[in-house]
Amino acid sequence: MADESGVLVLADQAAGDLSLTSMELLAAGRGLADSLGQELAIGIFGDTLDQPSSQAISHGADKVYAVTHPMLAEYQVDVQLAAMEALVKEANPSIVLLARTNQGRELAPRLAFRLGVGLAQDCLEVSVDASSGRLLANRPVYGGNAVAVVSCNFSPQVAAIRPKAYEPLEADASRQGQVVSFPVEIDASQVRCRVVETVKEEAEGIKLEDARVVVSGGRGLGGPEPFSILEDLAKLLGGAVGASRAAVDSGWVPSSYQVGLTGKTITPDLYITVAISGASQHMAGCSGAKVIVAINKDAEANIFKEARYAVVGDWEVVVPAFAEAVRELVQE
Repeated sequence: MADESGVLVLADQAAGDLSLTSMELLAAGRGLADSLGQELAIGIFGDTLDQPSSQAISHGADKVYAVTHPMLAEYQVDVQLAAMEALVKEANPSIVLLARTNQGRELAPRLAFRLGVGLAQDCLEVSVDASSGRLLANRPVYGGNAVAVVSCNFSPQVAAIRPKAYEPLEADASRQGQVVSFPVEIDASQVRCRVVETVKEEAEGIKLEDARVVVSGGRGLGGPEPFSILEDLAKLLGGAVGASRAAVDSGWVPSSYQVGLTGKTITPDLYITVAISGASQHMAGCSGAKVIVAINKDAEANIFKEARYAVVGDWEVVVPAFAEAVRELVQE
């Protein structure tokens, strides 16, 4: 495509409201658009889009493409992909941003392939090169041990951004923007994958990725029973419980607890790790934590290199004592 201009965010599909990850993408896109002096647009997909369209404008979008089709009422990868491809070709942006969510992992590589361009995957930060005006994307490599800065040689430049890499902009109800209706034509014969059943997992309390306080346990706990102790501590702190991959692979807790490169990315104000060694793959998922407190009996554990506060000791002694101290403070 020629004469590309502007930044286009492709929103995750979420019933009724603009998703949090889409708001994060708008924050990233706003910075890029301002650096380029160009427009920030967002494509929202579904059948009823009035509410998310107004939310998108208040969170930084200049233009909203309301992409509608009856088959977009529920997420189906082939339908969503066809709609995204049609929108990108119509809007002709210089940069396209998607979130590296479950949906994004399916869609971003397929979309880039259809557009005949590369994909900057799992980006932690995006910016504009001052000399060339091209997109620069920071992404982890070697299991999170290093960060590579990559650029795209062809347009549109497509990047998938890791959730929680950006904080959403504060909503501004006074912002004005344009909403463009963009109905798409989709051939039902192109739909090769269909959602046959949606199973919702019942969860109590705060979502791990949204929690301001997270208490995580690792292999050193020795089994599933100690996680009940971590849950008690997390409740006292108004937080959520996480786990290392080793604890998940051992079957001690569900995969939804996993923090790390192949799990969830979290950005809590306080992250307490218990019996976690601090492998690079785990740290890739929690590097955005403002304060890390590490509890481990191994004084040489890698986690202590990343932690602001370190407690060398047996978790069976340290955690109950810490929980009791917190309980006393809460009751005062």
